[in-house]
Amino acid sequence: MTADDRRTIEELELTILLPCLNEAETIETCIDKAMSYLAGSDVRGEVLVADNGSTDGSQQLAAAKGARVVQVRDRGYGSALRNGISAARGRYVVMGDADDSYDLSELGLFVARLREGYDIVMGNRFRGGIAPGAMPFLHRYLGNPVLSFLGRLFFDVKVGDFHCGLRAFNRERVQALNLHTTGMEFASEMLISAAVRSYRICEVPTALKKDGRSRPPHLRTWRDGWRHLSFLLMLSPRWLFIYPGFALILFGLCIEAVLFPGPVQIADGVNLEIKTFLVGAIAILIGIQNLTFGLIAQRFAVRYQLLPESKWNHRLVSFLTFERGLIVAISVIGLGTAGFIWSFLTWASVDFGPLTNPIVLRVLIISLTGIVIGVQLGFTVFLAGIMSIPIRRDRTLAAMDQDSSEVTPGR
Repeated sequence: MTADDRRTIEELELTILLPCLNEAETIETCIDKAMSYLAGSDVRGEVLVADNGSTDGSQQLAAAKGARVVQVRDRGYGSALRNGISAARGRYVVMGDADDSYDLSELGLFVARLREGYDIVMGNRFRGGIAPGAMPFLHRYLGNPVLSFLGRLFFDVKVGDFHCGLRAFNRERVQALNLHTTGMEFASEMLISAAVRSYRICEVPTALKKDGRSRPPHLRTWRDGWRHLSFLLMLSPRWLFIYPGFALILFGLCIEAVLFPGPVQIADGVNLEIKTFLVGAIAILIGIQNLTFGLIAQRFAVRYQLLPESKWNHRLVSFLTFERGLIVAISVIGLGTAGFIWSFLTWASVDFGPLTNPIVLRVLIISLTGIVIGVQLGFTVFLAGIMSIPIRRDRTLAAMDQDSSEVTPGR
């Protein structure tokens, strides 16, 4: 490659990226529209096709139209995009579908927002218009609205169309996210990872028309919808584990507080007694389990850079050291054991006969619940310690490297 070629590549501002899998019917039209945008604007750019193993000649058609084609062996929408982003030569990337459902000749708003400093510019089909037959009924009125609402709720993303396939972004900023997924959930991962790292994100209206393919789309409503939903939940330990855990604990504590003195009548013939008290204890146990799962999941996500470390998580981890966690666990077990012993001795005082004091059975249930919670907390502390071993090892090695580099040579 000559110096002029390298300079030309370095000067590219925009890459229009099209993931492709057997799109011979529409790939030429998409490239023509993308080329017409570049020709009619002040943007120096390229059209890049990330082919995911097409067998219908899409690669040859794209190359003949002047697009640069890269072959992606790993199958999946996310794999095609991730490899395409790595191969892109533009400072900015606009990604769109290769089925001619988006007008790639109208990208001016996307580029303008990128030039203003936004990291990601999302298209919004609900603001730009959806042509008849362009989006299935379930996608338009159930799937997209629900998943977009959950995305806004879980991650505070101010985006109305979470899954629009036409979006633009700063290539280096997106590469810094170190995205992992290979399927359709790649689009969600990009937006979520950017949002939790406080990237600048905005939306522009985008029109969606019926695609030009004669075959069914690659997207599968229920399969890919579930993959998106489960991915949203897995990247939000707070909503999957912690908030439900707190709710269950609060629910259980309320039941225990109300029923501890004795049964409560809520209607004629309807009494809340010891069985309901036991339900409250079980709710507390499940809630504690959810909380511990959430803390471990949060730690895992931070450890493997799926999520950034939040202030509350950092403070909690700093406070709950291995030793402090064990002290808490042992203390809870000790309190539970004391309650169990008191209950046993009280029962022994009546020669292990019927108990007339209802408080004894309630104390026993609470005590056994405390013992189980303490044991679970103890194992959680050890599991968290195991997960911290690589972190401590990496810090030790880094310190050793720094010490060795500061050794002064002998005179």
